[in-house]
Amino acid sequence: MAIAKMKLVNIFADNEHLDEVLAKFIELDNFHPEPASKLVGAVHGLTSMYYDNPYLKMLNRINEIVDKMHLEIEPKQVDVQECDLSRIERFIEKTYHKFEEITSNENEIKQLIQEDQDALKQVRNIKSLDISLDDLFSCRYLISRVGRLPLDSEEKLKFYDNRPFIWNSFSKDSNYSWGIYITTNEFEREVDNVFSSLYFDRIHIPDFVHGTPEEAEENLLKEIESLNKDLLKLKESEQELLERTRDRYSLFTAVLTKVSMIFEARRFVVGLGGRFSITGFMAKDDLDHLHKLFESIPSVEIEVRPANNDKRLTPPTKLKNGWFSEPFGMFVEMYGVADYKGIDPTPFVALTYTLLFGIMFGDVGQGLVLSLLGWVMYKFKGMRLGAVGIRIGISSAIFGFLYGSVFGNEHLLDPFFINVLGLPGKPIHTMEPSFTMTLLLSAIAIGAVLIISTIGINIYVNYKKKHTVEMFLSHNGVAGLVFYSFVIIGAGLMLGGIANPFNTVTLILFVGVPLLLMFLKEAIERKVHGEAMFPNGFGGFFTEAFFELFEIVLSYITNTMSYMRVAGFVLSHAGMMLVVSSLMEMTGNAGPIVFIFGNIFVMALEGLIVGIQVLRLEFYEMFSRYYTGDGIPFKTLKEYL
Repeated sequence: MAIAKMKLVNIFADNEHLDEVLAKFIELDNFHPEPASKLVGAVHGLTSMYYDNPYLKMLNRINEIVDKMHLEIEPKQVDVQECDLSRIERFIEKTYHKFEEITSNENEIKQLIQEDQDALKQVRNIKSLDISLDDLFSCRYLISRVGRLPLDSEEKLKFYDNRPFIWNSFSKDSNYSWGIYITTNEFEREVDNVFSSLYFDRIHIPDFVHGTPEEAEENLLKEIESLNKDLLKLKESEQELLERTRDRYSLFTAVLTKVSMIFEARRFVVGLGGRFSITGFMAKDDLDHLHKLFESIPSVEIEVRPANNDKRLTPPTKLKNGWFSEPFGMFVEMYGVADYKGIDPTPFVALTYTLLFGIMFGDVGQGLVLSLLGWVMYKFKGMRLGAVGIRIGISSAIFGFLYGSVFGNEHLLDPFFINVLGLPGKPIHTMEPSFTMTLLLSAIAIGAVLIISTIGINIYVNYKKKHTVEMFLSHNGVAGLVFYSFVIIGAGLMLGGIANPFNTVTLILFVGVPLLLMFLKEAIERKVHGEAMFPNGFGGFFTEAFFELFEIVLSYITNTMSYMRVAGFVLSHAGMMLVVSSLMEMTGNAGPIVFIFGNIFVMALEGLIVGIQVLRLEFYEMFSRYYTGDGIPFKTLKEYL
């Protein structure tokens, strides 16, 4: 349960070296900086050295242009503290305007090609009319329109049979009917409105197309070929422009990003006249790296003080966990970050979560599959939940071995236990009725051990924080530990027929005294702080304290019984797999399919439910006794920026 020991660090230097210091400062990935706004207002004469970032607007602009130009920017490492914004702006605007001009011409040519292709299709359709295009479109009394009509609109033409027009369809595809309608000059506007309401898409035959449909087709093909050549030249020009500017844009992006970060780091700089300071926290083990980083700048002074030296600042929490417990930090973070003066519960969560999940989801086959899936998720997706899956899957396989369960088969491992290990059978018979009571009592015992452990952890936490009254008199302190332990151990001795520890003396010492101390806790705490023990009178205090004590005793019972869900899910898992086995026998040849999908269903459904239930036990039955999660997470400068 390691929380890294922090030191409060002040970095001082002359103003002339500000950018040089900040250029190195942003490289730190183990320094938790404190914003200047926390410090400037508290001491007269201190100033903030931050104002509007002059590089941010240009950086956003270049990123916008890079996105529009679809440039592939290569990351570059640059050593720079300032840059010529006007020069960069001139270059990117000039190249972007050139790019826009090229793409605009490309789009124009693409539109012309599309129009010519549509016209070509109609010209080929008109071939069947055996008439010159000039004759068709230059009639004195007739008006012709070629184009396409949606298929569902063509069906609606029958509602306009009384209108003076002729519709002739040349061909159809999946969406449109390609054709021509003809009407007279007198009814031109009326018929155009009818077809417009039916979403007729008119196709204009280009002016350069004349003569017979064959001649028109030839002219259109030549025009399309010429336009494609022009389009190809434009694409070559576009690619040449992108190739020519990619390195410059990569460099400018890297430079602007670097100088913008350097400037944003001013948020943590406090002005001290001709000098400045940067304040933050750093792990004790990382201080040597800090000194080496700034040793090349002569005016830099580094002051290291105890973490709690400045009352205005709260030390952040930086966790240090081993390979086994580290992934379980995601559960702790969901609840809250540990207080710097407290403890990191991640190792305890890792141990208890893995243990409880394995007990509740014990199956060799399903456990190994779960572990394999977790490995895939962690290896290829980097998911911390996958790393958790590896560990709880192995735990499930271990307990599944003790249960003798392999993909729900409760007897597959019997020969191994009998012939290899020389045992009369598997160690734990989860499905035997005679074992049910033992299982329930075992679950309660596990719960009792975990409750006692969490009370012990809480005592240690309050000892570290020097909360003496809370440590001794709380229901999660020494008084609660004595009371609960005595009752649980005494009940266990009586159930086992070993002894009866409950007598007048023990009840007074281990039940009466702890309950009295818990009853008087708040009054004693007020006395310790120099306040009146009963500010509202003893009667009001007695009523309130009595019901609080009653609730505490009741919570001991309910919290302990809550762990019976552990036994419940052991039986539930075995029962669900028994149903799958029964369905396999009933379905005959379809048994293998039932086996596969039945195991998938049980793993998905019960695995999710068990995972949530164990997390509930962690949060509500354990964390509530010893963990508050109100600490400040350790954040590096890069996380702030």
